[in-house]
Amino acid sequence: MAALIDVILPVFLVIGFGYVVVWRGLFSDAGVDGLMSFTQNFAIPCLLFRAISTLDLQQNFDLALLGSFYIGALAGFATGVIGARYLFGRGWEDSIAIGFCCLFSNSLLLGLPITERAYGPSALEANYAIIALHSPFCYAVGITAMEIVRNRGASMAALPGKVLRAMFRNALILGITLGAVVNLGDVPVPGVVTDALDLMVRAALPAALFGLGGVLYRYRPEGDLRTILFVVAVSLILHPAIVWVLADVNALSVEATRSAMLTAAMAPGINTYVFANMYGSARRVAASSVLMGTGLSILTVWLWLAVLP
Repeated sequence: MAALIDVILPVFLVIGFGYVVVWRGLFSDAGVDGLMSFTQNFAIPCLLFRAISTLDLQQNFDLALLGSFYIGALAGFATGVIGARYLFGRGWEDSIAIGFCCLFSNSLLLGLPITERAYGPSALEANYAIIALHSPFCYAVGITAMEIVRNRGASMAALPGKVLRAMFRNALILGITLGAVVNLGDVPVPGVVTDALDLMVRAALPAALFGLGGVLYRYRPEGDLRTILFVVAVSLILHPAIVWVLADVNALSVEATRSAMLTAAMAPGINTYVFANMYGSARRVAASSVLMGTGLSILTVWLWLAVLP
């Protein structure tokens, strides 16, 4: 119970506050859009840039850690696609979008603050190693699968270009890439610049959590309940369960296991709706899965925290 009160509830209270003020008309939709644009396109990319540029890549890019997390993510994607197609009779494009919902956990807005509150700032290095590949990996998988489905029988020669263009329009991926360039190239960053970036970073997560609450108010569940519950089950139960097994098989350290498990246990991220909207497929399922998964993760994350070492 202490973990629920001390670790999880403060994060969800900020989300809930954003939800309530938008619901009661105290904060406008335009304000939510502006806040999310600021956090997603500027503040969080600054956070990722700072984290990746200072991360000890040699120590933290552990193949066992990344393999445990991303094999679980791919299993979730495959389960989502197959389930949507053969259990719920959705078309292939909808099925890919639903699979993406099962693939893309909310590693940033939920995974980082919950891990930090549970285990302290020093526990976040493995989180950042996972996050450094998260958007590039998930978008590469999702866009590639969707473009293959949409271009049945057509030449695949243009596919790599389409995937790369779509990925590098994403500000999160640009922040990660620039951070890696600075880190690997040992590029000096002036102190005045890092101080300015740190000001942006301090605003990133609280503002994003508040804005997420406002966004979730828009996406109240409407229909497709069985499919939505299926996505939520894959995201909150199957993915972390697979990571738990693989962490044991790969003999991950306690710290790496905690980061991988908690990141895997997060609800679908808002980028799942961005992806579904980009292709006009399964938008209602994506939006409602984010909302329902975020709400239910209050309990499921508490249970995962209880079993973690």
